[in-house]
Amino acid sequence: MSSSARMGSSADKTACLRHGLIFENLTAEQLNKLSAIAVERSYGKGDVLFSEGKRADGFFVVCAGRVKVFKVSFDGREQILHLFDAGNILGEVPVFAGGAYPAHAEALTDVRALFIPREGFIRLIQEESGLALTMLAVLSRKLRHFTHLVESLSLKEVPGRLASYLLYMSEQSGSGDTVELEISKTQLAAVLGTIPETLSRIFSKMAASGLITLHGRTIEIKDRQGLAALAQGAKLG
Repeated sequence: MSSSARMGSSADKTACLRHGLIFENLTAEQLNKLSAIAVERSYGKGDVLFSEGKRADGFFVVCAGRVKVFKVSFDGREQILHLFDAGNILGEVPVFAGGAYPAHAEALTDVRALFIPREGFIRLIQEESGLALTMLAVLSRKLRHFTHLVESLSLKEVPGRLASYLLYMSEQSGSGDTVELEISKTQLAAVLGTIPETLSRIFSKMAASGLITLHGRTIEIKDRQGLAALAQGAKLG
């Protein structure tokens, strides 16, 4: 069950917004205006932030914790579309387009978030053009992400999807050839559009082929060129 969060003061809300990936370049005045309409919320692990089909009456800024956004197929299979950590926003697309949320959002950990109501935000961006430009940039980045996701799920075999994911994570983390899995293998399987058993077999084959070594949730990339070739469609031996 969700409940109002206690962040302590309006300064805490402003700090959350300031560290958000889309609001970091706003002026102090703009941040204060945004903070004034933001509603503090907290969620426990497994709580639902919003459900597919529900009217989109606002969007969320994650202040702490991790949220998954996912779809459920007719046969009950879950496809994770995105994982959101602190500093990310979610649920903003239908807020602008109108209508309902196109997917489900669930807390993977305890989550603190700010809820930005649609009506108040629309009034605010009519006054502050900088906010509108910022949101356009975010929507453009998300469009690129989902274009990549559709391409990966429709055109690549599962080994290629996993190889692409490992290469992407190594680049994003800046930790060289070491990748720390921050989600379970069951969740990773859902991200990649497969099942845990298939994912485990592919991990084992990658290790046997000398592409990676596995140490629990730590993965060492041993053959970056080989992974890149796999991501481009080469077969896993």
